[in-house]
Amino acid sequence: MKLEFHGANRNVTGSCHMVRCQDKCILIDCGMYQGGRDMDEENRQDFGFNPGEVDILLLTHGHLDHCGRIPLLVKNGFRGKIVTTAATRELARLVMLDSARIQEEEAKFKNKKLRKKGKAENATPLYTTLDALTCLDFFYDITAFNHSYELGPDMKATFYDAGHILGAANILLELSENGCNKKILYSGDLGYPDRAILRDPAVPPHADIVVMETTYGDRVHKQLGPSIQELYDAIEVTVKRGGNVLIPSFALERTQEILYYLREGISKGLVKEDVQVFLDSPMAISATEIFQRHPECFDEETWKIFQTGEDPFELPGLHFSRETAQSIALKQVKGAVIIAGSGMATGGRIRHHLQHNLWRKEASVVFVGYAANGTLARLIIDGRDPVRIYGKEIDVRAEIYTIGGFSAHADQDDLLAWHTQIGDPEKTFLVHGELEAMTAFSALLKNTTVEMPKLHQVYEIA
Repeated sequence: MKLEFHGANRNVTGSCHMVRCQDKCILIDCGMYQGGRDMDEENRQDFGFNPGEVDILLLTHGHLDHCGRIPLLVKNGFRGKIVTTAATRELARLVMLDSARIQEEEAKFKNKKLRKKGKAENATPLYTTLDALTCLDFFYDITAFNHSYELGPDMKATFYDAGHILGAANILLELSENGCNKKILYSGDLGYPDRAILRDPAVPPHADIVVMETTYGDRVHKQLGPSIQELYDAIEVTVKRGGNVLIPSFALERTQEILYYLREGISKGLVKEDVQVFLDSPMAISATEIFQRHPECFDEETWKIFQTGEDPFELPGLHFSRETAQSIALKQVKGAVIIAGSGMATGGRIRHHLQHNLWRKEASVVFVGYAANGTLARLIIDGRDPVRIYGKEIDVRAEIYTIGGFSAHADQDDLLAWHTQIGDPEKTFLVHGELEAMTAFSALLKNTTVEMPKLHQVYEIA
């Protein structure tokens, strides 16, 4: 029995882990690297294994850094099953198709520049829309959380609610080989209790080996209540002075949470009812529709809102901007809230809005999620001035807010509480975090051997 680590090793993105047991090759996640300019090269590198030998892929959730290279996996020979929750399958479909579209557009843009320089047009997308559609044929839904899925003789997987995004799961593998019985628990990405919309993370089962994320292993989030109030205050102050509030937001979960809290704020009189909110993200609009189709994933409070006939994501001044022309027209808007992707400002429509608003003193930019090293969001948060957007230097004069309480990731305290509930696992492998966060978190773990795997490192499990 072997554990192999082929992504999100001593960094935050690109999750890809493998178990070899009996004659089976089981992959957990196959995500894309995100962040700096060299990420395209990282994503084109060899997987570290032969995609054709993988029998089954277990997908924890639908974020790009967990599912983004699945079309490439299939393109390079994978012909097994992809097993996940129904909600994750729908979100992953949306994410992978959007990723393919962006890559095709980027390749077209690069070839246009090459053509103008009289050079050969050799830019190609990592994968195409057709590749993304093809991989959907290999998806299979699990029936429910807490039910075992048979992988083979003496091999099964059980999905537990991770409370991270819609449909997200921890996955427990129960494996036997040559008299060796092991329970291996993969955290995927972990949420935390008392968030809006989703249920709290499930109590994790006992496991001999744990592979867990450490995105926020070195810090504690701001409290949610003050974070919500800070958002309301930022909107009030900015709109009053005639500026736009830009919220770079992840299309999955974060956008829906922001809409939920804005609706709640309006209903309680904490946000003015006439505030105009523009959701300028076709992907986020589609994701919100997927959320509406999966109330089985909601917590009791959100479920009750649906039962009254209300929509927890609907508010009076909400406008959807699907078309490019609608997005461009927002240049003329003043005193509004504009929510657009991407959350780290690495692409998407938010970059255009930053280009037109970042230099305005009356505007504000509210970051409500994680920003990896090298991303435009991190540069702005860290005080870079000016910043470069679409080849132009843009002064940073807008007011910058960083509100950590909205994170969909567990913080240090939540990660430690989750790990403690498992018992005393023999080994704990820390992944999906920067080295500093992993090191800080590892110092808190007791009664377990801690490993921080390097890329493509292999461990024998006796």
